[in-house]
Amino acid sequence: MQHQRHLGHSLTYRARAGSAARQMTDTVQETIPSDDAASAFGQFGLDPRILKAVGELGFTEPTPIQARAIPLLLEGRDLIGRARTGSGKTAAFALPLLHMVKSGRTKGGGVRALVLTPTRELALQVTAAIESYARALPLEILTVYGGAPFGRQLDALRAGVPVVVGTPGRLLDHLDRGTLDLSSVELIVLDEADEMLRMGFIDDVERMLAAAPASRQVALFSATMPQPIREIANRHLRNPEEAQVEERALTVDHITQRWVAVPPRFKLDALERVLRGEPHGTTLVFARTRAACAEVTDALQARGFAVEALSGDLDQSARERVVARLRAGRLDLVIATDVAARGIDIDHLTHVINLDLPHDTEMYVHRIGRTGRAGREGMAISFVTPREQRRVRELERALRVNIAQMEVPSDAAVADRKREALKGELERSIEGHGFDAVQQTTNELLEKTGWTPEDLAAAALRLLADARHLTLGALEDDEPPAWSRPPSRARGGERGPRAGDAGVGVVEVLLPIGRGQGLRPADVVGALANELGIPGGRIGRITINDRDSVVGLVPEDAERLLERREALGIRGLPVWPRPLPPNRGGAPQGPPPDQRSGRPGPPPGPPGRGPRPERPRPRQTSPRGPADRPPRRK
Repeated sequence: MQHQRHLGHSLTYRARAGSAARQMTDTVQETIPSDDAASAFGQFGLDPRILKAVGELGFTEPTPIQARAIPLLLEGRDLIGRARTGSGKTAAFALPLLHMVKSGRTKGGGVRALVLTPTRELALQVTAAIESYARALPLEILTVYGGAPFGRQLDALRAGVPVVVGTPGRLLDHLDRGTLDLSSVELIVLDEADEMLRMGFIDDVERMLAAAPASRQVALFSATMPQPIREIANRHLRNPEEAQVEERALTVDHITQRWVAVPPRFKLDALERVLRGEPHGTTLVFARTRAACAEVTDALQARGFAVEALSGDLDQSARERVVARLRAGRLDLVIATDVAARGIDIDHLTHVINLDLPHDTEMYVHRIGRTGRAGREGMAISFVTPREQRRVRELERALRVNIAQMEVPSDAAVADRKREALKGELERSIEGHGFDAVQQTTNELLEKTGWTPEDLAAAALRLLADARHLTLGALEDDEPPAWSRPPSRARGGERGPRAGDAGVGVVEVLLPIGRGQGLRPADVVGALANELGIPGGRIGRITINDRDSVVGLVPEDAERLLERREALGIRGLPVWPRPLPPNRGGAPQGPPPDQRSGRPGPPPGPPGRGPRPERPRPRQTSPRGPADRPPRRK
């Protein structure tokens, strides 16, 4: 079956904290040229160099939102795009943006195109996508987000960069410092505007729009259109056209979908545990880049797996050999990139594992749809970092399914699975007979030692187990790693605990940044959401003092925050969270947790990072009622 390839948000990148996204072009996936793209996208009148890049990426046909939005933006019209993640909306604004800015570096340091996104993860993904379409253009793109070195961003802005992609908080920092010049901006894109509203960034967005010339063009993309977003459109867009497309039904029948919480540095360990502990047949593992594909393949081969890589590094004959072995059932495990896996159609594939969660819904469906075919049941397992957990909920909404969280197998479960596999091998060996060559040696050992046949079999089994690093006895540790355990709420049910709810403990965390540095509650919410994936609904009271601030969190979120080995990036500053000292009062209680306040709290503590050698245990309290509030300071 031939699939049409749409130009979606499924491009490869490697997001390294502190690295400018313009340095990531070496991780763009291998390309398959396509002559169809020139005719399909050529109708829009795009620059031939952009069309060439689109064709090389293997895309042949615009998605509905692209077909509607690209001509309008090229005409200079303001646009409201009603499109969900995975609809191809990134290319819908990126291609017209590049056509407009194709001349390259700007004079005087002015920015010509600005893209605002709610999270730094999305900012990096959008930048990587734009860079892949601009591969033949003399163009630089800068990604601006909290937590990255401020100086590098400042240097790039001073040198003059025509396209900037970033999050509202850090962009506003640059605007306030005078290091971001919007006087020459021609196009502003608001990507996932409803998500920026949910995260409390909408005031920052309005300030950015107000700072741009009245002649600028605005494209607003949002999956939903709540009233505040509609009001922004009415205030800042000029006679906008609205592009809304019907959502296609994406089906994943016969496929059980699961996700595993995996910090990036534990992905290889998680993959090994799943492969050893989860019963599986032929399995296809997706990696985003050729480099990751080779790295994972080499690591698994070193750990004893029979595995092959399928990527653009292989010549055609080598690729055909791998696919032939896979189809014939002589190979059970392949690590592949999306482009290299095109054309693989194998009915007996039992598992698909996503080492990285695709940002594109269609790409996710295209990946996992390789299992569960011909009436068979399939399993899809996705590894999800803390920052990507919001994406799981988006997939659930788009596909109308529940994607349950699973734990990776414990050491005991992996050992038990190995033992069962060894028993199966021995049973097949006995059924196959052919013992004549070893029977004489067996008889000699029995006569010489006086052992029973059971003793000899046990000794041989122990040698075999030692050679395979297999523990035959039961293991006491039957707990999965802490980083993979589900939170204390059931997915798909009621919302999780919120700091401040009745019966839910509150851990108060001290942040050594306050009103003196211009801190606002939205800055704290954004940093916790961006860097730890903590949704706003789980964040309790935020009290901002002159030199520090206090935030209330549910215990499990506070523990993750305090155990981080890197600082939070807030308003361009590194912030090291600390437990609230016992001699400090907690944040005064007031309105419910979702009604943030910046009123002064207890007397400020010393500013700065403070010592970290011995961390006191975080003080956990139960939420206070009105009678328990500290007296008002006079």
